[in-house]
Amino acid sequence: MFSVAVKDHVMIAHSFQGEIFGPAQKLHGATYIVTAQFKIAKLDEDGLVIDIGKAIAILQEILAPLNYQNLDDLVEFKGINTTTEYMAYYIHQQISKKVSPFFQGILNIILEESHIAWGSYEAEV
Repeated sequence: MFSVAVKDHVMIAHSFQGEIFGPAQKLHGATYIVTAQFKIAKLDEDGLVIDIGKAIAILQEILAPLNYQNLDDLVEFKGINTTTEYMAYYIHQQISKKVSPFFQGILNIILEESHIAWGSYEAEV
């Protein structure tokens, strides 16, 4: 399996619903380091998994509307606990829409909350 990964970061605010979240039920901020890893079994005719420049541009495009936002205020997240795991899924879905015309493989999205904690979502595009 071949892979190419690109990274960026996004700064958000949000809160959670449910006692399991303890103090995180209050509004708090997070800076996620976001990795988008593209995987395929066979390289394309140019010897690539995906064009790195395109992958970086798409990741930046998807993260831009989230950056410096309170996710609680965004209509697409109303009533949703925007956990690290859910946000990895959401970013995966948004990137998949953009890359599906020219990439068919597996996309793994990793959101690092810190150097000791992260979440991810991986599925085929």
